[in-house]
Amino acid sequence: MIEIFTDGASRGNPGPGGYGVVLKSGNHRKELSEGFRMTTNNRMELMAVIVGLEAIKSQTHEIRVYSDSKYVVDAINLKWLEKWEKNNYQKIKNPDLWKRLLAILTQYPVKFIWIKGHNGHLENELCDQLAVRAATQNVLSIDENFEKNR
Repeated sequence: MIEIFTDGASRGNPGPGGYGVVLKSGNHRKELSEGFRMTTNNRMELMAVIVGLEAIKSQTHEIRVYSDSKYVVDAINLKWLEKWEKNNYQKIKNPDLWKRLLAILTQYPVKFIWIKGHNGHLENELCDQLAVRAATQNVLSIDENFEKNR
């Protein structure tokens, strides 16, 4: 089984932001993070999940994504994303990221699990630290779709 723990953070909404990801599989562990100069918290929550899933090299494992974002988890578990796709992503925010996530989810089954944020969960706390640290670096990436469509 592969476990992916994710979190996003932003300083202002919009403002500088970042994501943090911890991937675990058996004794293997990998941490990922990146910061952006102008974005939103929801975009960073989505980016964390996307980057975590894109980092998986094998499609033969059971995958569980743990997120403190009800926005992300409910969109999958309550099938909002399926409705948004049928409606061609009209009137929803972040369609570029939802489309990117949906493309990944068609490759293999993923179970999404909501965990309460800032509640002492070791991996969630680490993801938050990674995201905040990434958002406060001197050199930040450009969230091109966000900045172009503001």
